[in-house]
Amino acid sequence: MDSTESDFWEQRYLSGRTPWDFQGVPPPLLDYLRKASGAGSVLIPGCGSGYEVKAFHECGWRPLAIDFSPAAVRRAREVLGLLAPAVRQADFFAGSLDCPYDLIYERTFLCSLPPERWPDYATRIAQLLRPGGALTGIFYYGTDPEGPPFPIREDEARALFEAFELIEDYAIPADQSLPLFAGHERWQTWRLTPR
Repeated sequence: MDSTESDFWEQRYLSGRTPWDFQGVPPPLLDYLRKASGAGSVLIPGCGSGYEVKAFHECGWRPLAIDFSPAAVRRAREVLGLLAPAVRQADFFAGSLDCPYDLIYERTFLCSLPPERWPDYATRIAQLLRPGGALTGIFYYGTDPEGPPFPIREDEARALFEAFELIEDYAIPADQSLPLFAGHERWQTWRLTPR
């Protein structure tokens, strides 16, 4: 099955095969939110169970979380309760997503896409962000060609995000990752360079 198709993910959510599900908010995001000055609109693509929505909301952000798997959207709405309206079934690459956003949060979405779709991802991120907005979150680095997840190399990331400036970058301790990603995750913030 093709990981760019919603059925690929739908089958995994329906069968409970979700090794990427952190079952909560990753510590690096909590650190970021504690240090962030100000808040605004944030898009969370490929939100899965949507735990991060509540964390952003509690820190004053206006989140919109999207996934194109109906089962993932149902799960996120169950997890979020009163914040369920912040979750929408949508295709990141198509349609209106209420842009522009101040921030787009990345966690396991880029690595869910085959590398040939990464340029589309970077283009879409740039379209959805306001000038000076940022893409921030957890990026999966490595060289394993089999996926998903599909890791990215440092040279690939710099080429992919040529319209961005890397302003924050640090390795995430393995004990703050899931086994699937341990030792290969980095917290990064890429600011969209004003055109």
